[in-house]
Amino acid sequence: MALDYRKCAEEISANIGGGSNVISAAHCATRLRLVIADNSKINKEVLENIDGVKGMFESNGQLQLIIGTGTVNKVYDEFLAVTGVSAASKDDVKAAAASQMPIWKKILKTPGDVFVPILPAIVASGLMMGLVEALGKAIPSFQKSGWFGFLDLVANTAFALLPVLVAVSAARVFGGNLFLGAVIGLMMVHPALMNAWTVTPTNQPAVWNLGFLTIKQLGYQGHVIPVILAVLLMSTIEKWLHKHVPEMIDLFVTPLCTVLITAFATFVVIGPIFSILENWVLAGAEWLVTSTKGVGALVMGALYPFTVVMGLHHMYNVIEAGMLSGSLGLNIWMPIASAANFAQFGACLAVAVKCRNAKLKSVALPSSLSASLGITEPAIFGVNFRFMKPFIAGVAGGAVGALFGSLTGLGATTYGVTGIPGFLAINNKLVYLIELLIAGGIAFAVTTFIWKEDEPKPAAVPEGTLKAAAAAVETEVPTVSIIRCKNGVVLQPVKGKVIAREDIPDETFASGVLGDGVGIEPEDEVVVAPFDGVISSVAESQHAVGIEANEMEMLIHVGVDTVNMNGDGFTCLVAEGDEVKAGQPLIRFDRAKIKAAGYSDTVVVLLTNSDDLEDVECGAL
Repeated sequence: MALDYRKCAEEISANIGGGSNVISAAHCATRLRLVIADNSKINKEVLENIDGVKGMFESNGQLQLIIGTGTVNKVYDEFLAVTGVSAASKDDVKAAAASQMPIWKKILKTPGDVFVPILPAIVASGLMMGLVEALGKAIPSFQKSGWFGFLDLVANTAFALLPVLVAVSAARVFGGNLFLGAVIGLMMVHPALMNAWTVTPTNQPAVWNLGFLTIKQLGYQGHVIPVILAVLLMSTIEKWLHKHVPEMIDLFVTPLCTVLITAFATFVVIGPIFSILENWVLAGAEWLVTSTKGVGALVMGALYPFTVVMGLHHMYNVIEAGMLSGSLGLNIWMPIASAANFAQFGACLAVAVKCRNAKLKSVALPSSLSASLGITEPAIFGVNFRFMKPFIAGVAGGAVGALFGSLTGLGATTYGVTGIPGFLAINNKLVYLIELLIAGGIAFAVTTFIWKEDEPKPAAVPEGTLKAAAAAVETEVPTVSIIRCKNGVVLQPVKGKVIAREDIPDETFASGVLGDGVGIEPEDEVVVAPFDGVISSVAESQHAVGIEANEMEMLIHVGVDTVNMNGDGFTCLVAEGDEVKAGQPLIRFDRAKIKAAGYSDTVVVLLTNSDDLEDVECGAL
């Protein structure tokens, strides 16, 4: 009898607390992947016995229901219709699961999570902004042309409306409605508000008098932190209302109250607090630079990148304008900003040069070029602040470079330009070049020395054994095939005795619900790639990887129940998105530790989408 997909979806929803208890939902070849807000609402006993659900387990913050290839996508479609949950990718689910981490980890991880998805937009815009501004400074006639106006519009859009991009991405990270997030972002740069970049001591925003409240009509162009905080509040309110508002009126009450409460909180509390912080930063920065010279430049060169993170750096134009109109007639702030920006360029470039991950390199290189032109947001949010050590290296380089610029009397005849385009406005080009080389060079060197790509050190395995195994793998590509189908051949990824899938000492693997394949009783401690492909997933505990090629989806799982070892005894040598060749080392593991922990060290090799492939044959040949 055919499975009733609708009934299956309804029963799943009823036993996980309904759609309001689902943060994110996606599916892979065989499993429905859910991130649940309140796990106490899950009825596990009933879930496991629902017709169509072949098994259930929890991993990395996800509730995974095994449904089967060809069926899971149909149950998933009905699940979305029943619960009203928005469709999500596996990456979205992983991001939602990560949101369940301890608060201190969330704080450190959130800026990177928010900015990584929007990097293509800000990297492209950053590069174009730098190039257009440089051309405009170098060729005054071009600045007055139609081409300049059009290209400036294209380049500036992502930054002029940056709060909208940040808000949408933040809503995804915090599990809020993406479109409500967009509304909050749009609200913060609404045309009725005064553009934050145009505020000066003599050009202040108007106010709305709402009885006991006074709200400044001020936008948040270029800001990051207040937008993230506003959307965090919005998402929290929305989730609370979904849980407490009756379903009959939830559709219109929850969005209305969410937006209205968030708007008041943003413009009455979050915004004003941030304005006070801005004033303190600006006043402190001006005093440091003008009153203490070298020491102040050193301090502000170090602090400048932090103000970029908070979105305060655009306000420094007020200081620069005051310097140009004062007794000096020279902008001595510009060399400080240039040193700080060029140091972030050096740090980001070091990551681009040093990293092996192609995906990271493709982000770091253009981001560093953008930073060299004075647009540092792609480099800071996409790379340096995300990994922190490059950011700190940039702070060090910026501090030393700014100190040098201050002591040598550097200054500019205009403001709003830094980095390479700054050569057009600086009073001493040779000294300015030296300043940039100092700032960028120190940041590059420090990053190269202290930053390492995320590749954990091998577990405590006898050094000789580990080196011998690695050397053998490097010179010996597997030749024994263990799985064959029309799409390709899977080679044996670890030396040892090949056993039938049914003999794997785990019911879930042996039953075939996760796909057809074999088990291997290992004689070695290194798992290698069974074919040329791309790493599709890496277990947080490093004991399993997914690899894909030619529509084959492969799972290699070292040991049974070894997820409980929390990575002890395992070292994964690849990252998600890496391209690998047959025979390339993927995982090193310690058989002795696995056995000491009481688990089987059987290596499970499964084609998770075997039902979609033709003529699948398993066994050693």
